[in-house]
Amino acid sequence: MDINEQASVALVTGGTAGLGLALTRALAVEGWHVITDGRSAERIAAAALPESVEVVAGDVTDADHRAALVAAVAAAGRLDLLVHNASTLGPLPMRPLAEASIADLQQVWRTNIGAPLVLTGELLPWLREADGVVLSLSSDAAVNHYETWGLYGASKAALDHVTLTYGAETGLTAYAVDPGDMRTGMHQDAFPGEDISDRPLPETVVPSLLRLLEKRPAPGRYRAGDFS
Repeated sequence: MDINEQASVALVTGGTAGLGLALTRALAVEGWHVITDGRSAERIAAAALPESVEVVAGDVTDADHRAALVAAVAAAGRLDLLVHNASTLGPLPMRPLAEASIADLQQVWRTNIGAPLVLTGELLPWLREADGVVLSLSSDAAVNHYETWGLYGASKAALDHVTLTYGAETGLTAYAVDPGDMRTGMHQDAFPGEDISDRPLPETVVPSLLRLLEKRPAPGRYRAGDFS
């Protein structure tokens, strides 16, 4: 794939659905070279991403897949933005903590915190060289305590902490951002059988994320609404 040497480069994990898809499309429209991934060829095809987007099939919890993402960044020659968007609710239906097992915890944390932690470390050379931004998509469940959301919320709290600690340790600009409730497939999975049509579409959150990247405030935890 030909890459404009003047283009900023972004890696957005989980860019084939929900907010990740909306953000990937928006960055591509703004002229970014976007690298993203999806867990299967079917998901990638269904996303109908712009041809300019570089898509790597695989799961972020797989070491070989992460190596492929790093290779894509190396080929691009820079990394201005790393977005940790890929996420899982864990076993469905969601259950109280008293019913959770260590295996359940491992499933959630491998995706929501383990993969971002390791992938950020692997991409530090390119992020440092470009004075890049690390943006992790968080949740209000990271700071509030909702029944059945314990494993997910704990993983997002850990993601916030790891993201901002990376910033403190490396000097990179790091953000943990709560996008708010959205009308996505994952949110529907959390509320099976319920009508979630009153939630805003993920596309409505993207302008706030772009304003955050444009303003580049001090590293920290924010809500997308802070930039509406």
